[in-house]
Amino acid sequence: MIAGLLLAAGGGRRLGGRPKALLTHRGRPLVEHGARALREGGCGPVHVVLGAAAREVRSRAELPGCVLVDNPRWAEGMGSSLRAGLASLVGTAAEAVVVLLVDQPGIGAAAVARVVGAYRTPDSLVAASYDGKRGHPVLFGARRWAEIAADAEGDRGARAYLRAHESEIERVECGDVARAYDIDTEEDLSHLE
Repeated sequence: MIAGLLLAAGGGRRLGGRPKALLTHRGRPLVEHGARALREGGCGPVHVVLGAAAREVRSRAELPGCVLVDNPRWAEGMGSSLRAGLASLVGTAAEAVVVLLVDQPGIGAAAVARVVGAYRTPDSLVAASYDGKRGHPVLFGARRWAEIAADAEGDRGARAYLRAHESEIERVECGDVARAYDIDTEEDLSHLE
């Protein structure tokens, strides 16, 4: 079983304090798009980490079958959300987890499915690649979770861990099925439909 983990806790500092999970894309909140991409890409269960505006996300977003994980320390950065999400999976039957960021609506089920398809063992480390550049989604085998969580701080998430284990990462090209842009600034909002 490969779980999905959507990191959707950020407060959107560079977007004037608008939580990214609630930005509208194709008529629905971004958090729904990310959860659907994980589910339709072959992940289950799907855990969604909430933080900023968690109450509003719970009331506005339709996330059937998802496990909602509250991260009261969301303001500390993505690292705290990754730790909360991985902790929520400990003790489940998941052998691996695919991590997706809520602010990347150009990444859908096709990219998730390719990353899921590269899973081999609970030691697997897989990343989507876009014209040779590593990106999301990323798959972490369960045997790696404790070390990743211990290293996840601030806004870097698993970046340092991935850099230290670069030679072990299986890259899966996804540039033909996904667009790896982030919604970080006011200008980036033009990507939303």
